[in-house]
Amino acid sequence: MSDVEKLESRDERHVKRMTRKKAVIDGSIAAAQEERGVLVINTGNGKGKSSAAFGVVARALGHGMKVAVIQFIKGRSDTGEEGFYRRVGGLIPGSLNWHVSGEGFTWETQDSSRDAAAAQAAWELACSYLNDPEIGLIVLDEFTYALKYGWLQIAPVVAALAARPRMQHVIITGRAAPEALVKAADTVTDMTLIKHAFKAGVKAMPGLEW
Repeated sequence: MSDVEKLESRDERHVKRMTRKKAVIDGSIAAAQEERGVLVINTGNGKGKSSAAFGVVARALGHGMKVAVIQFIKGRSDTGEEGFYRRVGGLIPGSLNWHVSGEGFTWETQDSSRDAAAAQAAWELACSYLNDPEIGLIVLDEFTYALKYGWLQIAPVVAALAARPRMQHVIITGRAAPEALVKAADTVTDMTLIKHAFKAGVKAMPGLEW
């Protein structure tokens, strides 16, 4: 077989593979016709859970949706994402509500009752958005820790998520998402840690880590 014939044969095989693949993908798209809000969980020990959620915030704002972000652990208001989105939100009044509701990392506060009170207040705020059909996307950042430490009970949380407006999307981030929450979700991503610069002594850098 000549080089030209080998090339033509390879091209023919590629076309056949892509034709089969397209048929499968087209079939999947045709089967997915339901339109409703989606519950997403970004969990696992790897980096990027919150970053991925904040990327979707940009996507939602780009589609003209109203967005609410509630941060359950972070107590600082100098993160790059908050600074950027507050400026963007200012361009479209009423499009974005951003709440830094935490008291900081638990090993810094060392006050469980104070942390619990902050989480419960943040959840009450979240519930007000979960009852508002005008809000298209809610991000509950680092929310899983409130469940892990017992500051909130899982049953009423799952019930509130299930009762939200039909077209409202929710993204929850944080490690160790409980099984009941995973079961209630539509999309779950477990981000696996392979390497992290911090482990090699690299300081958390602005613009990348915060």
